[in-house]
Amino acid sequence: MARPKKDRIVTCKPGVSYFKPRGIPLTSLEEVSLTIEEREAIRLSDYLGMSHKEAGEKMGVSRATFGRILQEARKIIASALINGKAINVGGGNYKIEDEHDDDASAQRRCRCHDSQTQNPATQKK
Repeated sequence: MARPKKDRIVTCKPGVSYFKPRGIPLTSLEEVSLTIEEREAIRLSDYLGMSHKEAGEKMGVSRATFGRILQEARKIIASALINGKAINVGGGNYKIEDEHDDDASAQRRCRCHDSQTQNPATQKK
C-alpha cells in the first residue's frame, strides 16, 4: 500500500478555478486538472520568483518534492496551452495557512486576498 500524501501548505485558495480557450464552447473542450498545490507551486516559483528551496519550505515539503510538484504543474499547463484544453483548478492534498509576513505587500501577492490585485511587477509605484 502506498504511503498517504502529506498535506501541502498553501496560503490561499484561488479565486479563479477555471480557464478555457476563448471562442470554443466548453462542451467541445477536453479538460485537464491542476491541483491547488500545483497552482501554489506555480505561484511561488514562477509568479513570485522564489527558489525551489524557499518555496518548498513555504509549502512544508522538501526542495525535491517541490520540484516534482512544479514540474507536473508546468506539464499540465503546457498541455492545455498547446492542445487547447480547459484547465480546472481544484482538489489535491493541501491545507490553507495565512501568510505570516510583515511585508505589507504580502497580501497583494495572492489574488484571493483581493480580487482587484494586479501582478506586483506591473503595479504603478
